[in-house]
Amino acid sequence: MIDTKKIVEAAERKMQQTDLFVVECTCSPANEIELVVDSDTSVNIDVCVALSRAVEAEFDREAEDFSLTVMSAGIGSELRCLRQYRKLVGRPVEVLLADGIKILATLDAADEQGIVLSYDRKESVEGKKRKQLVHVTESYPFERIKYTKEWLDFK
Repeated sequence: MIDTKKIVEAAERKMQQTDLFVVECTCSPANEIELVVDSDTSVNIDVCVALSRAVEAEFDREAEDFSLTVMSAGIGSELRCLRQYRKLVGRPVEVLLADGIKILATLDAADEQGIVLSYDRKESVEGKKRKQLVHVTESYPFERIKYTKEWLDFK
């Protein structure tokens, strides 16, 4: 089985001087390798093809047979690394917390400890009979987050 670290290292060498970065690399027991890349701007099919060819060229297929698939992290896929979170600062996200609560909010900040979200929530306000919408800004450590996805509203 091919070491995914070697694949990632080869890909990162080829992506130097670009805004591309590796999100994830997995390898099945049948040597089917999936390399997921993202960019601060966008990733098109030509970039994936060129990267696939460049990485494959560094490995000897005679020594070990493998299949390499290079793909971009699609819209709506779960965020896997801090750079993806930072790319979405100021944009709407869907966050599922470990306790099952789903939040649609604006991602205000992201760092190594977690993320900061702002959203409207109905809360009881003193002197009011009904709950009122209150703008809330809260931080969530990554340990409390099951997944985060970019949220697209098609309304």
